[in-house]
Amino acid sequence: MTTLLIIIIYIAFISLGLPDSMLGAAWPTIRVELSLPVAGAGLISMIISGGTIVSSMASGKFISKLGTAKLTLISVFMTAIALLGFSFGKNYLWLCMMAIPLGLGAGAVDAALNNFVALHFSARHMNWLHCFWGIGATLGPVIMSVVISQSGLWQKGYLIVAIIQISLVIILLISLPLWKLFREDGQEDTILEDNNQPILRLQGIRPALLGFFCYCALESTAGLWGASYLVQAKGIAADIAAGWISVYYLGITIGRFLNGFITAKFSNPVLIRNGQLIIGIGAILLLVFNQPFINLVGLVFIGMGCAPIYPSMLHETPVRFGKNNSSKVMGLQMAFAYMGATFMPPILGLIMDKVGIQLYPVFIFVLLIIMVIGSEKINKIVASRMQSG
Repeated sequence: MTTLLIIIIYIAFISLGLPDSMLGAAWPTIRVELSLPVAGAGLISMIISGGTIVSSMASGKFISKLGTAKLTLISVFMTAIALLGFSFGKNYLWLCMMAIPLGLGAGAVDAALNNFVALHFSARHMNWLHCFWGIGATLGPVIMSVVISQSGLWQKGYLIVAIIQISLVIILLISLPLWKLFREDGQEDTILEDNNQPILRLQGIRPALLGFFCYCALESTAGLWGASYLVQAKGIAADIAAGWISVYYLGITIGRFLNGFITAKFSNPVLIRNGQLIIGIGAILLLVFNQPFINLVGLVFIGMGCAPIYPSMLHETPVRFGKNNSSKVMGLQMAFAYMGATFMPPILGLIMDKVGIQLYPVFIFVLLIIMVIGSEKINKIVASRMQSG
């Protein structure tokens, strides 16, 4: 039964990743059909991100009231309805309206499932969970591309993914009894913190939130501006640079799959440190060397370094703050992660537009250093707490 449940959670994360990358793939066709500006996708993306941030921050309260199973069911249903709405899209306002339930549903289910896996499963499953998200994010544009090439109808691509989500809703409804095998009240855990204490006053919460913000800001910034840096600063051909950006994301996905096998030998803090070290090496290769191949390898190193950090930080949440606080902290952490991914890349883009894209690896370094400071501070707090306990 446990194996069946984790398979369902893996499927849920594939479906969670599917719509995340579809808008970018469909936008050139949507823009022409609806006579919209290129920048029009930005507002839709911001609405989705805003809904994701709001629902992530509120997920702890909803988990305590509904439980993970019902919250996941409701959230996936919301995303299914939103995607079905996209498939009937005929104007820009309608797409913006459908972006609201899409963001709200995605944030809640993401936080709920990450918290559930962190509480009840090993770090191996957390890494593979995010690997499966990568599979979904990779398949989304493929589905959209095939549908548009065959029919020219971007709405049909969203309809296919909506049907997949509706199928998942049915699976989740049938599987509700399986979730009862796991307790979610946290009473089996030794209380490390006062459950009534405000979350933002928990010892170590601020450096933890800083770490999440900087990690997702770094991952998103590296992916968004990497090709531009290779082309403008290093003189690499645009088509080659674009191809290596896809390898950067592939490195994250494959890295998380491989990390699932080594989590039994290394702790989460060790995996986080190793990932940070590899990112640092990659940034140095970009900053110091001018040989195209070394620069490309540096970008792949950054991707491989990113692979273990996010899943390991998520899985460490119950250890850092206690299982009784995990659901509330998890949602807050993911909200800060979404904020870093949403706001920092465009902000850094504006800065680089003024001072030069040569600062790209410098920004990677700055975000990395701040993340390391936050991570090491929370590690010291947890180590001190365990020694005194």
